[in-house]
Amino acid sequence: MRAREALDAERVRTTPRGHYEGQPGFRLLSPTTGTLDTAEVAEQASVDPDQTLALLADMAAAADRKMAALAARLAGRLALDLARAGASSAGGVGRLKPGRADLCSGDIDIDRSLDGLLEARAAGRSVALDELWVQRWQRPATAITLVVDRSGSMGGPRLAAAAVAAAACALRAPQQWSALAFGDQVVAIKSADRDRPAPAVVDDVLRLRGYGTTDLAAALDAARAQLARCTARRRVVVLLSDCRATAGGDPVAAARRLDELCVIAPAGDAADAEAFAAAAGARFAAIAGPRSIPDAVTTVLQA
Repeated sequence: MRAREALDAERVRTTPRGHYEGQPGFRLLSPTTGTLDTAEVAEQASVDPDQTLALLADMAAAADRKMAALAARLAGRLALDLARAGASSAGGVGRLKPGRADLCSGDIDIDRSLDGLLEARAAGRSVALDELWVQRWQRPATAITLVVDRSGSMGGPRLAAAAVAAAACALRAPQQWSALAFGDQVVAIKSADRDRPAPAVVDDVLRLRGYGTTDLAAALDAARAQLARCTARRRVVVLLSDCRATAGGDPVAAARRLDELCVIAPAGDAADAEAFAAAAGARFAAIAGPRSIPDAVTTVLQA
């Protein structure tokens, strides 16, 4: 099944309203069947963004498709807002750098080349390449592949954390980044060689629902293949998982084939992930909730 077909199939599975009734804050956001109070969403997001985002992410699978679509849009906006609040660049965007035209190619830099042009004109000769300067793009400093574990249960807080992680990675490596989701199979939400806006990627992440076994080794190998398409000097895999592999090959061996691996796991369920990171020589961070993701990503990238 292709990635788009797999993601579209996620929309088929829906959740009845009764599933949400007992969740804290649900009645405030949706006081009656088929309604979603956007003003109350904004109010609750200002008080407890983690809980609000988790609830909205869960509601994106509601059987009421109109309400589900609105919940997904609001969840996407909140995820992006949380990611921006802690954003700092990891050097993902390429930069213009001057160079002599006889040593590299690029667009001519008139200002830097002016002396050479004037001297050649005064002497009645053609300008030499070593008298001209060009501006050329340096390759980006960092490429990131986000790998999201969607095996087992994938609702509420885990889904919210994944959405914020996608937004955070997009902001830190906007030119070269990719996002994968995995259970027993790996789905490319965004490929490294395909341009997609961050909101569209976050929306696809919010479609994910958990099922299947956990083939961690296959996911890490797929991440390595994504980064092989990138030109950035630094290539980093950010893994959002409890790291309890239940299928496939040796995940530690797969992790050691990566240039860099950063593991992020929920603080209340981090023991296996921390042990895996230690065995694989990876960096590790535990998160208290979705809004902890941006700082965690920044920390592991700067370590």
